[in-house]
Amino acid sequence: MRLANLADRAVLVADGGAVDIAGASSDRFGPDPMALLADWAAFVRWATTARLPPPTPFEAARLDAPSPRPRQVFAVALNYPPHAAEAGYRPPAEPLVFTKYPTCVTGPETTVELPGDRVDWEVELVAVVGVGGHRIAAADAWRHVAGLTVGQDLSERRTQMLGTPPQFSLAKSFPGFGPTGPVLVTPDEFADPDDLEITGLVNGAMVQQARTKELIFPVADLVARISAVCPLLPGDLVFTGTPAGVGNRMTPPRYLTPDDELVSRVEGIGTLRTRFRAP
Repeated sequence: MRLANLADRAVLVADGGAVDIAGASSDRFGPDPMALLADWAAFVRWATTARLPPPTPFEAARLDAPSPRPRQVFAVALNYPPHAAEAGYRPPAEPLVFTKYPTCVTGPETTVELPGDRVDWEVELVAVVGVGGHRIAAADAWRHVAGLTVGQDLSERRTQMLGTPPQFSLAKSFPGFGPTGPVLVTPDEFADPDDLEITGLVNGAMVQQARTKELIFPVADLVARISAVCPLLPGDLVFTGTPAGVGNRMTPPRYLTPDDELVSRVEGIGTLRTRFRAP
């Protein structure tokens, strides 16, 4: 299934159109995407047998974040070996987990106000939790993932590097610094959900490209390791890490400026388009 948040209503996306889930289910499931994720197992059972009306065409600009109000947003640093190398580190032996505060989450087509002069890009695969849990085994982890979406871990590097050692969360949580979307795609839609092409472009020039099979800690491993400490909740997001090619590691460094367009893609999911403006 491909699910989306269309003007604050949960929809199924198919054949270029959308089916309103509340309407199709005779209000068995309400319009709120967060309520749908909270009732994920029941929704999947319904969706596998439901007779759906024909999809209705929609404007992509009306899409919002598939999980618009997550209670927890986890993110992972240095999870691709080439990115660890460009940052001057060895691949970590354990996941380096931080948080993006939920107020930064936004949708797939947005304009972000630049809070400083060192805003950087980080395209990421994002896992969305469906069935929550504590101490989830890696072998069971995919059953707890509602689906995958595209994310951007936008980062204001000056804020990130203010302290010694650096601190991540505030620098990555300015308004609009968590674009996600355009849809949530359930794992069964992929030939291999652990091997997807991921790409980032600035003004049409490719700056990042990798395959998610290169992740040091793949999705199931991250779900297991994070849930060993923090119980996961429906709608939680796990930003799985970014490939090499971030701006602050270029020579000279390249940061986002007003009127730049950042395009973030993951194979089989879709595209985010993020634009920027001055304060």
